[in-house]
Amino acid sequence: MATLRLFAQIREAVGTGRDEVPGATVNQVLAAAVDRYGPAFAEQLQICRVWLNGQPVTGSEPVSDGDEVAVLPPVSGG
Repeated sequence: MATLRLFAQIREAVGTGRDEVPGATVNQVLAAAVDRYGPAFAEQLQICRVWLNGQPVTGSEPVSDGDEVAVLPPVSGG
């Protein structure tokens, strides 16, 4: 299983920053997370960037046990 890491408002929306989620691809991991966390997660996910092991991904990339899928919302500074 992959480790799903969540940050900022998406972390707050689902109530956790880390979880173990099954899936053979990044898209499958995210779909399993949507099933687990529901509409609040799905809504936030639409505006987030997704990274696999520290690299930006499109979603079709394969995921192995121990991989980290990170979901990062947009941030602003000032």
